[in-house]
Amino acid sequence: MGWGFESLLACYLMSKVTQYFQEVSEEMKKVQWPTWEVLKESTQVVLFVTFVLAAIIYVFDWVLSKAIGLLL
Repeated sequence: MGWGFESLLACYLMSKVTQYFQEVSEEMKKVQWPTWEVLKESTQVVLFVTFVLAAIIYVFDWVLSKAIGLLL
């Protein structure tokens, strides 16, 4: 019992998983990571756009709720 099809399948799957992680490790070495300055600038842009969009949505929501309140 221990060396049947299930054992072969487990060995095959384990080798595939190991190969996958080895390939991921090699690809991660090729990544060009952003510098600290680029990261800070990108974060500031994302935060600014998020706050602007949140303000726009808030204004639209407020205007629509007042308009619906007048209609009802």
